[in-house]
Amino acid sequence: MVKTALEEFAFLIPLLPALAFAITFFFGKKMPSGGAIVPILAIAASFVISFAITLGLLANPEEVISQSYPWFAVLNIGILIDPLAAVMLSMVSFVSLLIHIYAVSYMSHEAGKPRYFAETALFTAAMLSLVLSDNILQLFVSWELVGLCSYLLIGFWFERPSAAAAAKKAFLTTRVGDVMFLTGIIVLTSDLLKVAGGFQDGVYLLRFDEIFSYIPQLSALQANIFGFEISHLTIITLLFFGGAVGKSGQFPLHVWLPDAMEGPTTVSALIHAATMVTAGVYLVARTFPMFIAAPDSLMVVAYFGGFTALFAGTMGIVMNDLKRVLAYSTISQLGYMVLGLGLGTAIGLEAVGVSMFHLINHAFFKALLFLCAGSVIHAVGTQDMRELGGVGKVMPITAATMTIAALALAGIGIPGTSIGTSGFMSKDPIIEAAYLFGEHSSNWIPYVFSIAAALLTSIYIFRLIFMTFTGKPRSNYHGHESPAIMTIPLSILALFALFFGSLTRTGFMKFLKETFANTFVNLDIGNLAGIGGNELVEAAGHEPLIVLWLPLIMALAGLAIAFVIYYLRAVKLGALASMKNPIYRLLYNRYYQHQIYTEFFSIGVVYGVIAFLTQVVDVVIDSIVEGIGIITVFAGEELRKVQTGVVQTYATVIIAGVSLLIILVKMIMEVL
Repeated sequence: MVKTALEEFAFLIPLLPALAFAITFFFGKKMPSGGAIVPILAIAASFVISFAITLGLLANPEEVISQSYPWFAVLNIGILIDPLAAVMLSMVSFVSLLIHIYAVSYMSHEAGKPRYFAETALFTAAMLSLVLSDNILQLFVSWELVGLCSYLLIGFWFERPSAAAAAKKAFLTTRVGDVMFLTGIIVLTSDLLKVAGGFQDGVYLLRFDEIFSYIPQLSALQANIFGFEISHLTIITLLFFGGAVGKSGQFPLHVWLPDAMEGPTTVSALIHAATMVTAGVYLVARTFPMFIAAPDSLMVVAYFGGFTALFAGTMGIVMNDLKRVLAYSTISQLGYMVLGLGLGTAIGLEAVGVSMFHLINHAFFKALLFLCAGSVIHAVGTQDMRELGGVGKVMPITAATMTIAALALAGIGIPGTSIGTSGFMSKDPIIEAAYLFGEHSSNWIPYVFSIAAALLTSIYIFRLIFMTFTGKPRSNYHGHESPAIMTIPLSILALFALFFGSLTRTGFMKFLKETFANTFVNLDIGNLAGIGGNELVEAAGHEPLIVLWLPLIMALAGLAIAFVIYYLRAVKLGALASMKNPIYRLLYNRYYQHQIYTEFFSIGVVYGVIAFLTQVVDVVIDSIVEGIGIITVFAGEELRKVQTGVVQTYATVIIAGVSLLIILVKMIMEVL
């Protein structure tokens, strides 16, 4: 590999935001805007380096950047920038930069600005470090740091009980997945030591290239679980996916994401678009060779992703809070990304391309949606859509850019052409791949999930647009357009939401296919698919015309439904949108997940068991303490009887004791 100047500066990509965190944290109070300029400049520099490296890789995708340094002899710290990492680095740094610029105005009235900008800088640094990691252990360390930062930022307004509770909920819920991820790393390490014959000098077993080289041997290891022979590789990948389920908000560990709205809107944009929630999808994409070689793992991934996309969409259509609608939208779109990866059982490495392409496009239009929501909240002072209406008249730029983001989320475009929004360019290929999967395996459930979710997506996002920006004001708010420092990032993101997908689709897919065929790893994905029992198809691009048009038909149908109900007001929702309607009540109460997870399981079962065990331990300890006291008192009473005060008695006892001691010592000496 030819060394370049860019490669020498690659380590600065996460280091600069990390340094910005330290500077802002300690000296931000003495700087203008809480020291915001420091993380903005640092992240801008990280973006420039990331983008320059990405351009270099586009010219020569085989020459990846790989650096490894020893750490505790058998472990290493390293940097890996291949096509997969490069696109993530560019997206994370770019979107984070725009959010930080926007936050200068949005957070201008907050007293805790230095703490906010320090934590967001560390958040960005942790995500960039995660993406750069060339080994699974370093990725996990960064993964945990991302979780810590999310806890701090969701609970930024910690004086509010709801924010403190949401932060704890996010931290504890994602810990469930993190424990599974760590368990997977432990099992993987144990298996690698078996097949490799232990640690070897100069070989870092946990580096991705080393892990991938042992995939055939790992797949041969079997475990007997409940009478079923299961590949160790399947166990490891499903444990990894457990971590992804927590971080990327898949059912059933998605419950923390809507409550994460308790943080500032700019934090919501960071978490839902550029950083934390994309980490789980990236983990599965990074370890995709292991997943495709593991029997049944990708099938599980596809089912969880498809169901999550539909499940979250059903709740999004009844939420009245601007940010909560977008939160459920994020969960649904993450479901599409995970579904796309799971379809690798049929389309192979193309699954990484379609999933990551949707991840990148989603980052642009979801960041735009959240920042537009923040613009509305900042100007109007409420985020309840029932109190809005007519906001488009006083905030035309925010209304226009949010409408563009809504079109991208719904996937509006012309099938078979390059005309369409970014969401259309990336979501439709996932739905088409789900069709191929169904045709190939006769399993149509993921396809049905994806099509139904497309209809719900269009309904809830245009419901938000019509309720917020059209009609007459439903409260006495006094809105105004946001300042330029907020609307300029909105306009930039709107351009990406409109044109990025159509301009980069072909090149992006081709570029991502080089991720596992380069100087770092050179894998035959088809061979690995065979190890996992997956037969790949080569029918993409030949789907029936109705399959190509059906996602757009669903999107337009959702738009029409929202238009008739929420713009024309031609349908009265009184009886339907009433708590007397059991379906509406079920959706509005979010399938009673809070009652099931928190009140029944956490408080009823877990706390109940702990309280019972505590009582048992208290009884046992009390009994032991009381028993010792009784024995001590009894012994004291008995010993007191011996204390007669007669000197002759004491002398007799001493002489007898010394005599016995002498006899004992003599017997021991004779034996020795």
